[in-house]
Amino acid sequence: MPGSSAPGSPPARPLTNSLTAGKLPRNTPLWVLLGSVALVGIVFLLIDIADEASSFNWAGTAFFGTVLFCVAIFALSFFVEGLRKAKDRLVTALVSAAFVLALLPLVSLISTTVINGLPAFLTPTFFTESQRNIVGAGGGALHAIVGTLLITGVATLISVPIGLLAAIYLTEYGRGRLARGITFFVDVMTGIPSIVAGLFAYAFFSLIFNDPGIRFGFGGAVALSVLMIPVVVRSSEEMLKLVPNELREAAFALGVPKWLTILKVVLPTSLAGIVTGIMISIARVIGETAPLLIISGFTASMNYDLFSERMMTLPVFVYTQYANQGADFQAYIDRAWAGALTLILIVMLLNGLARLIARFFSPKLGR
Repeated sequence: MPGSSAPGSPPARPLTNSLTAGKLPRNTPLWVLLGSVALVGIVFLLIDIADEASSFNWAGTAFFGTVLFCVAIFALSFFVEGLRKAKDRLVTALVSAAFVLALLPLVSLISTTVINGLPAFLTPTFFTESQRNIVGAGGGALHAIVGTLLITGVATLISVPIGLLAAIYLTEYGRGRLARGITFFVDVMTGIPSIVAGLFAYAFFSLIFNDPGIRFGFGGAVALSVLMIPVVVRSSEEMLKLVPNELREAAFALGVPKWLTILKVVLPTSLAGIVTGIMISIARVIGETAPLLIISGFTASMNYDLFSERMMTLPVFVYTQYANQGADFQAYIDRAWAGALTLILIVMLLNGLARLIARFFSPKLGR
């Protein structure tokens, strides 16, 4: 019968007791974490009261609370469940702590930017006016937003065809020294400082137009494209390499030319990853300040012409508002925070758009 033991054998222990003996309750890690954070929070609160501090140290509470949680959960599990289970819980706690620590700067950055930038961001004139003839409060960042969109858009139009074609060559055609040389220089370009790209664009157009004081938006687009191209090449190359060779071979077996196989099979299969890489490259350069300061300059007026006069961008707007404060310094600082918040929202929008495009264009697998 089930649960009975054979004659002469020791009686079987109940199954439920063997599974639950020496085991912490399921919600123990959560309660230990809350208790650790609460304990550290109380300590920081007492320190703040003693020092008469005006703000609570949330980052320190989260950090030291997580460290205390790792120590507490290991000790508690060791005394109740044994060394093996305690090691498992410690590693799990360390992985979770690493995630929390990596998330803290992001949360702190976004919360600080939102708190400081929201008042100026919500003003009616921020998206409808420029800074022309504004020396104190008022005005907006319309000229910087338009300049950012124009320069980044042209940089994308320059970078995507060049980067994608280079990635196709390296993946489908490249062999020998030429391919290795292209790969080497792409890797070198990935790590160049952004200001070098601005100096290159400035020197290039200064020599062409024989104008040492040249400043215009298209030069900024060229500088950003120098930074974008290697990112597009590397990301697109990796996505193209993920396409199974069986798909290429099946197309070749049907008599499809190689160029048509790339166009109709390889690119559609990897399109989602390629678009994601392009969006990441745009987010990488949209916040660059140094190259645009050199070749695009800065202005307080609207400028829709990429080939004439200086053009303002959001990163330069944030820098100039913070560095060149007027008599009403708080208005300048508020506009700088609002410009930073606008940049973050644009990057978040681009990443969300990349996810939607990747989901829409990803290959549909049938059952």
